[in-house]
Amino acid sequence: PSQLPDPAIEDQGKDYIRPILNKYAAVCVRCPGYGTRTNTVVLIDAEGRVTFTERNMVDADVNQWKTSSYEFKLHT
Repeated sequence: PSQLPDPAIEDQGKDYIRPILNKYAAVCVRCPGYGTRTNTVVLIDAEGRVTFTERNMVDADVNQWKTSSYEFKLHT
C-alpha cells in the first residue's frame, strides 16, 4: 500500500521552503510592508455547530482590532 503523504516528496525543497514558512507562516507576522491583518478561527463540534471568529486590523494600526463572531449550524 502507498503511504500518504510520501516522506520523500515532503523532503523535496525543504531547505528552500522552510525559511519562507518560518518567516510568513507565524500566527502574527510583522515585516516592513507586510504583515498579519486578519486572524480567523473556525470551530465545528460533533453536532455541526460552527463558531466562526475573525479579528481584523483597523486602519492598518497594529494596536486597533475589531473582532466579529458568528455561530450557525451546518445543514445535514
